[in-house]
Amino acid sequence: MIYLLHNKMHQYLRNAFVIICFLAMVLCCYTPASCYVLQGPHLLDLMIKKYGNAKKLLVSQNLIFYDNTRQMDAVKINETLSYVFPEEFRSDILSENTQKIHIVSKDRTLTIIDGKIADDFKSIFDSYKDLILYRSRILLQKRLDMFGVDGSISSLGRFRGKIAYIVGAQYPDESAPQVWIDKETFRPVRWIITKKAENDRQDTTEFRYVEWKMFDNNWYPIRIEIYQNNTLLREIVVDNINITPSFSEDFFNIMKLQSTYMEAGQIEQKQRDPEELSEIQKTIEEFKKIYK
Repeated sequence: MIYLLHNKMHQYLRNAFVIICFLAMVLCCYTPASCYVLQGPHLLDLMIKKYGNAKKLLVSQNLIFYDNTRQMDAVKINETLSYVFPEEFRSDILSENTQKIHIVSKDRTLTIIDGKIADDFKSIFDSYKDLILYRSRILLQKRLDMFGVDGSISSLGRFRGKIAYIVGAQYPDESAPQVWIDKETFRPVRWIITKKAENDRQDTTEFRYVEWKMFDNNWYPIRIEIYQNNTLLREIVVDNINITPSFSEDFFNIMKLQSTYMEAGQIEQKQRDPEELSEIQKTIEEFKKIYK
């Protein structure tokens, strides 16, 4: 009798052990965050290497503005982007009513709106290009640090049915700034930027790199969606990409452009009456409202 009980107990424990092992395997497969993940700096390095070897890019794209609160039709503006990797960038927008030039050269930026230097113009929506521009792990990590992405944290998660690495947060926590990188392609799919707002609220800006396309062995996102607090506000659709553009010597020279536009602005200001100047300022403010 005792022998039979011992055998049954032994069989019961063995079955329980098998079930526990099976459940552990299932959890490992279906809970991505519990699996081994690569370190954040290594993931950023792999992501940069997958872009391709282009030294420069010239990109023609449409910038589409949605204004859901006012229920207005979408506004579409043509934009030209110029990249010299890893840290020079220029955006040129020329619409029917206004012109905007935005330049990044190393750690300096310059924005010119309708021929006037707009020192205080900063838009978080321009930051989507940072993951593409800074093709140096050190530079990119430094840039991400500024937005609070903690490179020492990495995990695995799922987005739109695909597994992705997450740099900056433990899945499924989306309250911290984080970059999502596709596990198979190592191309970025999401960048979430969070910051505290008034009344203990949290504002979230999210860039989704929806569609990537190869141009002469170089990958570039041809459709990017920009959300704020889960509302789609902007969309970028690329028309054309040139991977062998030619730029003039002063094309990204901030000091040179600053000097040119300051002199032009001083001469223009002397020639214009106060009423006309207020109209220019009004145009700039309107542009800020739509582009901010």
